[in-house]
Amino acid sequence: MRIEDKIRTSLTEAFAPERLDVVNESHRHAGHAGDDGSGESHFRVAIRAAAFAGQSRLARHRAVHAALGPALMGQIHALALEIEG
Repeated sequence: MRIEDKIRTSLTEAFAPERLDVVNESHRHAGHAGDDGSGESHFRVAIRAAAFAGQSRLARHRAVHAALGPALMGQIHALALEIEG
């Protein structure tokens, strides 16, 4: 399974989002530091879910990282997050 699909599945299961966009931006970083040549190293996620309501920005980011887990986070070099509650 592609990393993009793993991100989408993990976040959907954890937060039942109203909106979820997962964009692979790895092609924009080809040849740069962190590019492992897999084409799956840099991602942008936009998510809106009721679970984030009332949480600080830091708490939201921590929740997303926890939902993805250490194994998946270890496969990602860069993860840009836009999180709405």
